[in-house]
Amino acid sequence: MFKELNPLLHSELRLAIMSILLSVEEADFVYLKEQTKSTSGNLSVQIDKLSEAGYIDVERGFQGKRTRTVCKIAPQGVTAFQEYVESLKTYLNL
Repeated sequence: MFKELNPLLHSELRLAIMSILLSVEEADFVYLKEQTKSTSGNLSVQIDKLSEAGYIDVERGFQGKRTRTVCKIAPQGVTAFQEYVESLKTYLNL
């Protein structure tokens, strides 16, 4: 029996963001943009969706005169990601 895949995490870009944040303590917007090869606009929208779901924590501030956005995975995001992986395994017969 297949488990439903979390539609929020099934997006390629949102899955990439979550995967990156699982492997680092925090990541700023520029780093995420470079790693995902995403546009600023698309990345911003996807970060907002993950933040609204409680999967990531986002801190917006300034570094000198420049804005800086830093993302960290939230405990709820870790759980959601683990559940997503377990669901995916049912499709792969693992």
